[in-house]
Amino acid sequence: MFRKRGGPRHVRPGDAPPSAALAQSLASEADAPAPAHGPYDARFAPEGVQRLDLGSLQIPAVDGVEVRVQANPEGGVEQVVLVDGGNALQVGVFAAPRSEGIWNEVRAEIAASMSADGATPREIRGRYGVELIARVNTPDGPADVRFVGVDGPRWMVRALYQGPAAADPDYAGALAECLNGLVVVRDEEPRPVREALPLQLPKEMAEHAQQHAEQQAEQQAAPPPVAPPTNGRGPRR
Repeated sequence: MFRKRGGPRHVRPGDAPPSAALAQSLASEADAPAPAHGPYDARFAPEGVQRLDLGSLQIPAVDGVEVRVQANPEGGVEQVVLVDGGNALQVGVFAAPRSEGIWNEVRAEIAASMSADGATPREIRGRYGVELIARVNTPDGPADVRFVGVDGPRWMVRALYQGPAAADPDYAGALAECLNGLVVVRDEEPRPVREALPLQLPKEMAEHAQQHAEQQAEQQAAPPPVAPPTNGRGPRR
């Protein structure tokens, strides 16, 4: 059990300030300082920080946070989840226009989808603007979720909190630190709006994943072992 500290209040979408990343991209680089916190566009990422490089997304190393990555045999990353105790944070990054954000539109669609499933989503003000929280039904029973969106130059980060941090941002702790330190590396390739930006395991991790997949395939292809006789007499002589 946990105690909520200062419950969230309802806000209007227009109350949300522009994200630091997007505002920085629209300002003159010579006149505007780098954002005070991320998620950062790669141009403004602080130096000297150890990060897990997944291609389009770099995740800062934070004590106590476990990074769980679901990847295909070729090393393409399909899901990234950060875990800290009873809290989890799923992160993804998507293509967006250069001069305008898409989080308002995406958030409205998420809310409509949850409402159709019987949940009652609410908009609250968070560090990055308007967030979306709801209690949803899961196979393990009701659970709180909180969606956070950050618009950047030609990208959008979508983050999903689960656990105590979903109902109360004060419990986000190290996961909030990870979100604040994310770095997005947007390539120059034209991409459809909302297309997931490519994520890839580092070479060493990809090779390990491929070897593991090959071992599993070999084990599944191997013939089953022959069972010994069970009549108690043993083989005939």
